[in-house]
Amino acid sequence: MTEEQLDRLVRDADPARLDLVGGLGGVKQSILEEIMSESTLDRFVEPPRRQPGAGRKVRRFAGVVTAAAVLASVLCVSILLREPGEGGEAAPAPAAGAPVVYSPVAMRAAEKNPRLLINRPGWTATTVYGFAEEQGTIAFRRGDRELEMNWYPASGYADRYGDRLHVSRPEAVRVDGWPGDLFRYSARDFAVILRPRDGVFVELRTGDNWSRREFDEVLAAVVRVDVRTWLGALPAEIVTPERVRVRAAEVLADVPLPPGFDVAALEGIGVNDSYQFGAAVTSRVGCGWIAEWQRAR
Repeated sequence: MTEEQLDRLVRDADPARLDLVGGLGGVKQSILEEIMSESTLDRFVEPPRRQPGAGRKVRRFAGVVTAAAVLASVLCVSILLREPGEGGEAAPAPAAGAPVVYSPVAMRAAEKNPRLLINRPGWTATTVYGFAEEQGTIAFRRGDRELEMNWYPASGYADRYGDRLHVSRPEAVRVDGWPGDLFRYSARDFAVILRPRDGVFVELRTGDNWSRREFDEVLAAVVRVDVRTWLGALPAEIVTPERVRVRAAEVLADVPLPPGFDVAALEGIGVNDSYQFGAAVTSRVGCGWIAEWQRAR
């Protein structure tokens, strides 16, 4: 299949957006051309069985699937190549003294998680995802030190604790009064599992470049805070539910959406860093096009 034929399939799949392919420039255009090569598409698209009189339907199916694969890939490329300031600036901070109003979705998402922060200067949340689900992750970084906090449903505590017993003998610790156990992977690599509380348990995990003294100092600075304090401590780059519409508009700029795509439903993604938010949006757009292909069958 020639490149011209593939272009035609994409146009057939979404005739309202004839300018999509031609509107990309530079690196994005080059990557799109690679995506649309026949060898690449063969990995994504399996042509439906041809039936008598079904030539036009086969063409339509292939077009929609090709569009789904290409559009999802282009969206990923656009997110990954976009500079932090490209496509719009972060929402400005409220004026001094102005009350901060969080959406009900943001409040519910924060209420479900342990809301642990490192109460020491220089520590910033860099990775956040999963807050609308039964488990989630938040990672804090200062310099070359990173501490990751993962929480899970309380039902999984016994299995995880039992697994960590193969790492080392447990050592009792407390994190802001929350009892837990410390395990040593090595002299510079540690984990703490906090016991179940409010339906969840938390595992705090270092990288492999910590000293025990450093870890103890940081553990002593970890605090559990209320919902508003926790949300207010997240940097502007973190996409909270009330920031979803603005951020989604930036991510989806010039991206054809599948029929019936509901941007408002993206608020259900929860609290995520920019990369995780973009990946979640990409997934939903791609799934929407695949669903359109299935519907067309």
